[in-house]
Amino acid sequence: MTINPNIAEFLRNLPSTQPASLEELRVETDRGLVAMQGPLEPVDRVEDIRPDGLVRMRAYWPARETPRGRPPVIVFAHAGGWCLVSLDTYDNPCRALARATGCVVVSIDYRLAPEHPYPVPLEDFYQAVCWLVDNAGKLGIDADRIVVAGDSAGGNLAAGVALLARDRQGPAIAHQLLLYPPLDVDFDTPSYDAFADGYYLTREAMKFCWQTYLGDESSRPPIYAAPLRADLAGLPPATILVNEFDPLRSEGEAFARKLEQAGVPATLVRLEGMIHACIHMVGIAPAAECLFRCVGAEMRSLFGLAALEGA
Repeated sequence: MTINPNIAEFLRNLPSTQPASLEELRVETDRGLVAMQGPLEPVDRVEDIRPDGLVRMRAYWPARETPRGRPPVIVFAHAGGWCLVSLDTYDNPCRALARATGCVVVSIDYRLAPEHPYPVPLEDFYQAVCWLVDNAGKLGIDADRIVVAGDSAGGNLAAGVALLARDRQGPAIAHQLLLYPPLDVDFDTPSYDAFADGYYLTREAMKFCWQTYLGDESSRPPIYAAPLRADLAGLPPATILVNEFDPLRSEGEAFARKLEQAGVPATLVRLEGMIHACIHMVGIAPAAECLFRCVGAEMRSLFGLAALEGA
């Protein structure tokens, strides 16, 4: 396959200079991602949740299509290399996920590195999952149908939380939904060699993100930060999406293989023609809608929900 022509045009027009500081990079990243998103996706309601002692969460309730009791929940960690991006930046992608999947999507405002390096973002996400399970009754969600999910660095956190839940005898997680996640500190994979530069995410950017998140541990990462190095037996089933033109593609594919070798069911989907961060790109490349169609079909099949009308 070839890269999607709309995305190729976007890549040709990317600025050649980078912001001078992390604070400027945060502002520019938020602005750039939101600018690529399509029209605001409709949902039934959006609610901010602020548990005492925990980070903020934001819940997206899809429109009810048929009466079906308490809905399943996708607990979502956003991307941003563990050091960028906010809940607000992910408002529309989370709306789109809720609509596509028929699940409640709860987006977690985990704290960012370097102010809060590993393991703080991971623990923030894990504690949020625990709280949601413990409070499922009053929230009106189904504690037996919990998915941990995220894109890029958020996918890394979701995979790490699945490991933590297993090792701590924590919440019973039904599924992992990992969207183009970084899963190991290895910059010499086939996809890094093929797509290190010129495809939005670069090898140097990922080195910066890992260093910001792990500091001195980046050369010897803990397994909860680099799940590809872990024993994966006993984890919940996984759906893993990778992009064809993404330096992280190889590690997502390797993780799917390792899960299957450990006896864990894993569905691997390669999004043809797509690049990193395509969850934001529906506004500039309509073909990026393939991510939501794929995730919607997988989650609706998993939970026995009717297909989205018109999908």
